Order: sequence, then C-alpha cells, then structure tokens
Amino acid sequence: MKIAVIGTGAMGSVYAAHFAEAGHEVIAVDPWQDHVEAINGAGLRLSGVSGDRLVQGIRATTDASETEGAELFVLATKASAVGEAARVIQPYAGDALILTIQNGLGAAERIAAHVGTDNVLLGVADGFGASMTGPGHAHHNAMKLIRVGEIAGGMTDRLERLADIWRGAGFNVRAFPDINQLVWEKFICNVTFSAPCAVFDRTLGEVMGDAALWAIAAGCAREAHDAGRSEGIAFSFDDPVAYALAFGQSMPKARPSLALDHRAGKLSEIDAINGMVPVVAARHGLAAPYNQTLTAVIRAREADFGRPG
Repeated sequence: MKIAVIGTGAMGSVYAAHFAEAGHEVIAVDPWQDHVEAINGAGLRLSGVSGDRLVQGIRATTDASETEGAELFVLATKASAVGEAARVIQPYAGDALILTIQNGLGAAERIAAHVGTDNVLLGVADGFGASMTGPGHAHHNAMKLIRVGEIAGGMTDRLERLADIWRGAGFNVRAFPDINQLVWEKFICNVTFSAPCAVFDRTLGEVMGDAALWAIAAGCAREAHDAGRSEGIAFSFDDPVAYALAFGQSMPKARPSLALDHRAGKLSEIDAINGMVPVVAARHGLAAPYNQTLTAVIRAREADFGRPG
C-alpha cells in the first residue's frame, strides 16, 4: 500500500519507519529540508523501545504532489498545522482514507475547512513519548496504543481494515465505536501536564512530585473534565486527577511535546490543548482559571520567541 505520512516529526517518523519496515511504499512529507535530506541520504534512524536501527526505503519530500495515488494519508502534524496539511493534500487525496492523529481538540473541524470529512478518521496515540534527536533521527520512549475511530462513531469495515494495517506494521491498535471519548480522555492527560511542564520546565515526574505544582496540574485536569462532561462526553472514569496521575506515572521522565517546543523556542500547540479548556468551558457557563492562566503565560512567552534577548 502507498501510505503518505504528512508531518514527520517525532511521531510521524515513528509511523513512517514502521510502515516502511512492514513493506509499504511510504512517502514522508515535511517542510524541514535537513530532515528530508537526511532520510533520503542515509535513511531514517529510529531508536528507543522498539530498537535502534536505520530504516531504508522511505521517500521524503517537501512536495505534497508526490503523495498522489496514496491509499492512506496519516496527518501527524502539530494540531495548529493540520488544517494547512489538509489543504495541501486536498488535490491529491481523492478517495483515500485520511487518518489524523493530533494532541488536543479540534482537528476534525480544522480539516473540514479544506476537505470533506467522509473519508476522515480520528486517531489517538497513547503512551509514546517520542522526540526528535536531530535530522533523520527520532527516538521514542514507549509504544503503548493507537486508538482509531470514525468521526461519527460506530464500527465499520474500513475502520477494522485500517486497524489491521497498523497492526501489520507492529503497532498495538484498537478500533473504538466512540473515538471522541478517547480523544477527550487523552486530552485530560495532555491538559494536566502540557502547560504545567512547559511553564515550570519540569518533567512529568517532577510536576507530580511537587505538591504545589501538582495542585496546579490537578486543577487543569478537573477543569477539562468538567468541560467534557458538559459537552456530553461519556468518560470511563469519575476522577480525572487519578486518571492523569496513572498516565504520568507510566513515563515520569518524559516531557510533553509542548514543553519540548518551548525549550527549543518553537511555537506550541497551546491553543488546541490548555487553551481549548476555557473555550469549551465558556460554552457551558463554566470558568477555567487554571488553564486560562497557564495558557496566558505560554502565549506571552511565545510572543517573545525570536526577539533579541
């Protein structure tokens, strides 16, 4: 199968490498020229939980037209870039399936502004903790689970086929009839750690181990849970703090991608993660002061990125 991976940062590189090793024709589209050249020159190095090796056979490019004829598009960009990714592939996607896997909320809505969503499915990556070591080299600390589902819900034949493709590439994958529940449950974990770890420059374990910081992170979790319940999300748990704590304890040395972006002086996905909590909360007459405050700090810092000093 010809598979196009749009956005080959840490997570996209993990996907591309495993698909290539499974024998698929993989086109990796990314704007990072050095990364593209490294993959085309020496191959894509993947290190971490699944071993350290150099994966050959991936065709990397900055030109989305090379994706024409792909049967599956995997959108692995930052949440802020998924709309642009959809716009770029629109002339070449045809009837192909499009699976979008982002942190936070709103990916489907951003995609819908550029392409029809009849062939768009949602994915949630749980427990990967991946990061870029340099051009052509991605590292992942874990590979727990990929969850996939139809936007409108329900189980379909194409959803099961999609899950089988991922399983064949070595991923632990489950198809769910209510993917929006899973998106929100991952969102709770993102919200709990993303902005707190970035603002205080701490790992997950360091935030959990500091009573004052954990009180702030727990406040973020409760606000997101309240907003989700008001949206009608059928959470599988009643205690969001305990749920987020169990998630964090599985990878205490990790830093969220938002925190890594800030360390690198890059713009983050704050608007799709902590920044979405006040937006959803306001629809239901709720306040979200923890998330609102941390989001304001992140935005203020990002406004200074690139300025002298």
